[in-house]
Amino acid sequence: MPLVVCNKPVQIEITCISPSCCHFSPSPVSLALEPPTISTNTVIEVDPYIESCPQTALLHDKYLSYLPHSGFHNQRIALENALTLSRILNRTLLVPPVRLGSKPLRYVNYDSLYSFVSLSGKENMTHCSKTALDVPLPFGCFDYFDYTLLSWDWLVDFTTIRARQPIISRWNLTDAWLHDCLNISSTETYALKDTSRYQFRFVDDDFSTRNAKYSEHLNINTLAFIEEPLLQIGTLFGSSRLSLSIPQNRYIRSQVRDSMVLTNTYLLRAAEIVSTALGSSYLAVHVRLGDGQFKADAGTKARKVWWSLIRDELGVPLTDAVALEQSLQKLITDPDHNNNVVQEQLGASNYSLRCRRDHHTSSALIPLNVPLYIATDARAPDTNPDLALFYHAFPCAFHLGDFLPHLHTLDHLENLYDGLRLKSFLIPFLDAMIVGKASHAIGTPGSTFSTYVTDVLWPKYHDLEISERG
Repeated sequence: MPLVVCNKPVQIEITCISPSCCHFSPSPVSLALEPPTISTNTVIEVDPYIESCPQTALLHDKYLSYLPHSGFHNQRIALENALTLSRILNRTLLVPPVRLGSKPLRYVNYDSLYSFVSLSGKENMTHCSKTALDVPLPFGCFDYFDYTLLSWDWLVDFTTIRARQPIISRWNLTDAWLHDCLNISSTETYALKDTSRYQFRFVDDDFSTRNAKYSEHLNINTLAFIEEPLLQIGTLFGSSRLSLSIPQNRYIRSQVRDSMVLTNTYLLRAAEIVSTALGSSYLAVHVRLGDGQFKADAGTKARKVWWSLIRDELGVPLTDAVALEQSLQKLITDPDHNNNVVQEQLGASNYSLRCRRDHHTSSALIPLNVPLYIATDARAPDTNPDLALFYHAFPCAFHLGDFLPHLHTLDHLENLYDGLRLKSFLIPFLDAMIVGKASHAIGTPGSTFSTYVTDVLWPKYHDLEISERG
């Protein structure tokens, strides 16, 4: 379906520094782009539609709640498990908002996490967002700008989920809300308290294979006999948290996972602009390097992704791949060569994507002339030494920064909940969606973000079955 976001299309032309190298895009790609002169004062308000208490029609006899923590994809996995478990148990799920940003709630034992979650809201703190830049932040505002809260409905399509099972959006995560809105007291709550991240695993078959990662295995059938109105669980993170053998239960989980595709209109439009500019056959990698073990072992992680792309996806012969890597390493360490490349890059027009290097002429390396999209959390990807192999091996390698001048709408999205602009929080999702639209996609081993892209987004965008885990 054609994408129309402004009246007059603007052309993006993917060209190469050398005119002899343009094999994949013989003609300019005409796109309907967002107006470059959009007013800087324009605000697109994102309303989370927070209700103090749920409507009476949504109230039921039994509920299930859990404690969210960690980054987006760990929260997503926990939500998938919670949706599946609550549907099997025929309980209404209380769904917390999703927390985005650089300050996630880390996992701690149940009692501590329960306290942190109940205090994680930003109610009565909107004055923080109105503080002038030249004024010190008021007390209590120091991490206000590091995270934001959004409704899951805004990111993914909950319509099909709501049609299959009852859920209630719960922004207030305090005991007072349970009492005031659901008339549930602490004595009417069955709390399953974990003391370690992988304490409880939920199974639907006593004969299912035990997973040594978890210290206790609980049969879901026993949970069905809990009489308390609220079943409160701690962490539900983990792709193997639910071990399901019964076909109907596995089908429920498959339906839930199938609904976890990013469907936000603003992100879809932006992803379509980039993917259309890159063409129908571009490759993509998701290289996570910015935090934790991925940052500590960035060079090794990036090299594994590079080799997987070269050998597994493109089928470059081993001897040619080894020779290519060796020759590229010499170029990477040549300061004169790198300086020349940077100068040519800086001379590129804002409205023209230029391949950074000449195309390969060796028959074994011609497959590398295809456009490559690099999604990463590393800063300044095109000058990051851990990503140098990608930029030197693929003449037409691009990252999101090459397209940002054309994605103006994202600059103006503002969360009415806390007054924060949302663009910086949404960039990782846009990156993921662009990778998902590629003809072939490779992720970083061990990254839940990459797994989401390769197991869920990529198959859904290509009308394939999503990958099942757990």
